[in-house]
Amino acid sequence: MSLSAASPPVNGSVGPLERGLAVLRELTALSAHGAGPAVRPGDLVRATGLARSVVDRVLGTLEQLGYVRLDGREVSLATRLMELGNAYLAASGVADALLPFAERLADALDESVSVAVPDGDGVRFVIQATRRRTMSLAFRIGDLLPAERCAPGALFATEWDERTWTAWRARRAAAPTAGAASFPAVPPWPGPAGAQDLEGFVRRAKAAARDGWAPDDQLIEPGLVAVSLPLRDPAGRIACAVNVVSHTSRHDIASLRRIAPAALRDRIPAMEAALAAPGPSGPPPRGAGGGTGEDPARLAKREMGAGFLQSLARGLAVLRALGERPPGGPSPHHGMTLTAVAEATGLARATARRSLLTLVELGYAETDGERLFRPTPRVLELGYAPLAGLGFTDIARPHLRELVGAVHESASLAVLDGGDIRYVERVPTVRIMSVNITTGTRFPAYATSMGRVLLAGLDAEARAAYLAGLDPRPLTRHTLTSVPGLARVLEGVLELGYALVDEELEEGLRSLAVPVRDADGRVTAALNLAVHAGRDTPENTLRTLLPPLRATAARIEADLRTASAHRPRGLGAGRPSGV
Repeated sequence: MSLSAASPPVNGSVGPLERGLAVLRELTALSAHGAGPAVRPGDLVRATGLARSVVDRVLGTLEQLGYVRLDGREVSLATRLMELGNAYLAASGVADALLPFAERLADALDESVSVAVPDGDGVRFVIQATRRRTMSLAFRIGDLLPAERCAPGALFATEWDERTWTAWRARRAAAPTAGAASFPAVPPWPGPAGAQDLEGFVRRAKAAARDGWAPDDQLIEPGLVAVSLPLRDPAGRIACAVNVVSHTSRHDIASLRRIAPAALRDRIPAMEAALAAPGPSGPPPRGAGGGTGEDPARLAKREMGAGFLQSLARGLAVLRALGERPPGGPSPHHGMTLTAVAEATGLARATARRSLLTLVELGYAETDGERLFRPTPRVLELGYAPLAGLGFTDIARPHLRELVGAVHESASLAVLDGGDIRYVERVPTVRIMSVNITTGTRFPAYATSMGRVLLAGLDAEARAAYLAGLDPRPLTRHTLTSVPGLARVLEGVLELGYALVDEELEEGLRSLAVPVRDADGRVTAALNLAVHAGRDTPENTLRTLLPPLRATAARIEADLRTASAHRPRGLGAGRPSGV
């Protein structure tokens, strides 16, 4: 089935959706390559040309949806925004189907492997299996490259229609060096613009059509070489391209050409079969589903009033729904009907249809003629690349700040490192007497609340091995040093889901910790609040601090699930030594 995106101009029927998407695009560009991770609303006014009042309403709506964070006079992208890009990744099925192949191929060749899909006259990356070296690939999931600056582009150009070639020539005429304005992930062309002449790319596209593969001999930047082969859908069209990337310190293009195509061709039949197979479901519908609940945007409108842009919220809900499998319904890989989208969002068919048509006109969705709709790779331009580059502590940090602002106590995250805990993030509070701990600090796991949470989260065999090798020493007069007693305490922590440690690490220090679980439900980190023991009783500490602590852990876990939905994310959790 051929699904094609319609082209602008946009009819303006869902104006708030268009304006909201424009703000998200510019916020992404400014966050990643301009003003830093936090941007001021005035920057967005200048970048979009919208009135300040419009930008403020858009940002207020996006904050209510959890897609941006407003901190005083600054705005930043929030991890939850990755839901939109995840809708495309779920609907396309490429990342889920091919990530295991890419990782195995990277291991076999000891080179970085990526998978890219066509996006207009550009190339969008959807998988990266990177080798960790001093010189390693820095592209992120969602980054867009100009077709003429990478190997997959020549492959995709073999199937371009005249409209795409025309758009490419117009873009090249307007920005002949394909610089930072259009493709901020790519460094400016190091040589004269003539070195990237139009006919040179046309020749490379013809060679790719003839040879069935394409090289990149330092087109992106000096030292980077790559070889790319296409994967085709059941209709025989190129669905994506697999890229093997190296550096001239390891391979020149000739030596990479000798090893990469053979290794790829051996795997192509299995990879194309995986692409063609019915995929797993997308994420469960969020908000009103099945058409039986009330439209969540309408409820938010009642709560926030005129400041909430209901059409924007509904349009983003429609975009998100395109990656969801309705209960008992088919995979979204081949598209969703208007009826299915309306049921998944709780919207009336007419409302859902208006949003879908606007998304199609803006290039964020495509249709086979209004019967089936699905999202396009362009959705990944909405914050996905900068957010995909975040690590565990980057994701957790804003939540720790919100927690500290609410309870006015210091909050920390730690992981298990050998028999110790190691602090990986900390947000202190400002008090005359405060707990002075920095990231990187280590403490014995047995005497800390976070350590007990992490130890309780180990499987029974690993926990028993840790206890068998433990020789606990008293750190204060309150420290529990009985191994059988500690074993009973850990069983209690496992049952209760928290640990309270009172003056066992240091006199006067009380701490309360809860687990933070990864997308698979494993305890991978611990979150705690540290207080002075003389300010309150242990019972009151539990009563006042445990609910916000658990709520914060739940929000971190939700963001981790969103961020790792279509890619592995190592969180740095460890095991005790010898286990």
